[in-house]
Amino acid sequence: MTDRPAELRPLLWSTGVLLAAVALHVDRLPPWCTLVILGLAGWRLVLALRGRAPPGAVPRTAIGVLLLVSVAYQFSGVSGLAGGSALLAGMGALKLLETRSRRDHFVVIGVSLFLVLAACLDRQALPRLPLYVAVTWLVCTAMAIVGTPQVPLAARAATSLAGRALALSLPVAIALFVFFPRVQGQVWALPGSGAGVTGLSNEMSPGAISELTTAYDPAFRARFSGRPPPARELYWRGPVLQNFDGYTWRREPRSIYRQSPLRYLGTGYRYRITLEPHQRNWWFALDLPVASPDREVRFTWDYMLVSLQPVRQPVSYEARSHTVVRATEPLTPLQRRLALQLPPGRNPRSVALGRALRAQVADDAAFVQALLALFRDGGYAYTLTPPKLDLDSVDDFLFNTRRGFCGHYASAFATLARAAGLPARVVTGYQGGEWNPIGAYFIVRQSDAHAWAEVWLEERGWTRIDPTAVVAPERLDRGFFEALPGAVSTTDRMLREIGWLADARLAWDTLNTWWKDEVVEFDLGSQLSLLSRLGFDSPRLSQLGALLAGAVLAWLGWILLRFGRMERRRDADALARAWRRLGERLAAAGAGREAAEGPVDYAARLRATRPVLGERVGPLLEQYARLRYGPAPAAGEVAAFARAVRALALRESD
Repeated sequence: MTDRPAELRPLLWSTGVLLAAVALHVDRLPPWCTLVILGLAGWRLVLALRGRAPPGAVPRTAIGVLLLVSVAYQFSGVSGLAGGSALLAGMGALKLLETRSRRDHFVVIGVSLFLVLAACLDRQALPRLPLYVAVTWLVCTAMAIVGTPQVPLAARAATSLAGRALALSLPVAIALFVFFPRVQGQVWALPGSGAGVTGLSNEMSPGAISELTTAYDPAFRARFSGRPPPARELYWRGPVLQNFDGYTWRREPRSIYRQSPLRYLGTGYRYRITLEPHQRNWWFALDLPVASPDREVRFTWDYMLVSLQPVRQPVSYEARSHTVVRATEPLTPLQRRLALQLPPGRNPRSVALGRALRAQVADDAAFVQALLALFRDGGYAYTLTPPKLDLDSVDDFLFNTRRGFCGHYASAFATLARAAGLPARVVTGYQGGEWNPIGAYFIVRQSDAHAWAEVWLEERGWTRIDPTAVVAPERLDRGFFEALPGAVSTTDRMLREIGWLADARLAWDTLNTWWKDEVVEFDLGSQLSLLSRLGFDSPRLSQLGALLAGAVLAWLGWILLRFGRMERRRDADALARAWRRLGERLAAAGAGREAAEGPVDYAARLRATRPVLGERVGPLLEQYARLRYGPAPAAGEVAAFARAVRALALRESD
């Protein structure tokens, strides 16, 4: 009669660790895939509990083909991270239906480890790290339990063994992370799923940015080298909108324009930005950047940073900017024509107003001041909930509603300027940011989204004009949250207004940012910088290999030393010394013990192969098993065993 609990134990553990690994992907898997995995696992456990054999090859093959087709249809293939993980999870559950031997259980456990790795490649957020560690520890525990069927390990002992093994592997893991030569790019080579917060768009209609500002999620973080700029200069440049149809501003899709050369004045700022995924191609920089921070990012003719690929995962980059610039060449006729275009017949009252105001002043600079005075003194209000506008949105805003957000004011200002013959465009991005004193960086959130205008002034070039600054100066001085505290949720407001919650939130953000910058974004540049701080300037590939080999050898030496000490501690008691002495004497007599042979099996083998010797030493071997693995020995029993071993005389006839 078989021992049913002993048969079920490895199956329960291999099933449990597989489901734990699948749980790391449950929010990425289609619901049907999760149900199939649970169904296959439950089916196998029910069969085992009832003592029935698993299904044959034909139904398993049919299920496997159906899984493959379904995953390929769901994910348009199985080569990506999402589709491959779903297929691996499903096939791992299918493998449970044919688990009969220890090898089968090890295959399922191996699948579980690969699923943990896939989860790490998919998402590297710090809150998920404890989950990855816990599931990996659980998988190693299952390995220990499945790998010792003859001498079953208790769950507590297996967990302790797995924990010690993981702890011992940590130094070599750190050495591999630091010294392993890497190519340019992040430590995680596979792209994530593309999930992220959607930020600014390549077009702007009335109210578009006001919808975005209700989101409190971070857009990016900026850490300056040295003293940061004043709050009023924190304009983070994003999409530049040139084309206007009377209601919506859009980017100019053509790249036929030449970038106007600039002379950078005033203080230059160096900083590092960690950009969150936003599914668009642009990178943000302090207005105005000097150059592109990356070979894969273009510095466009309208001073945008445009990546060749959408930002689908966090990215960090170093940039340099000046907040005061001057153009060194006049605007080209082609650029001037683009910056003056207005749709015919649209917003006629605004066009007439712009022309009338321009006729009343001497030059373009005075005209800009007249427009700002119009917004400051004309009864306009700053609000996140403006009324809806008609098709001629600028006319409706300027002459009827007079209530709007930054996008309304930037659009109206640029329209009035173009009507007066002054080249103008709308720039979208972010303004300000929350200072994190713990980490010494700015957190720029979606709620800091902003729009302003740029006009071309002779002898100056493109000049930033922010009409919101005269309508609601507190928006620039104190930030969006202080200007409109009711625009964010109650939870976000509590996280900022309650002292200890605010401190905890900033501390957590600092820790999470460190994790992203120093671990997730650990690329070739970060590796060289770290090695330089350790005293290795410009290391060659051979030097990195030597450092890695030295670190691994040092780790192996430490492991050997540790196990040597463990062996000495194991032999420290009198029973162990007597057992070792008995083994040495039996080995000298040509009857040594096999490496995996316990004392009871050892005695049985000697009685079968060498009966005379077996009858003499068999009782001693069995006595050792009782003393070592049975109840605590009585006083004098260990000493009596040691004396018997010393008195044992072996003859050649044995």
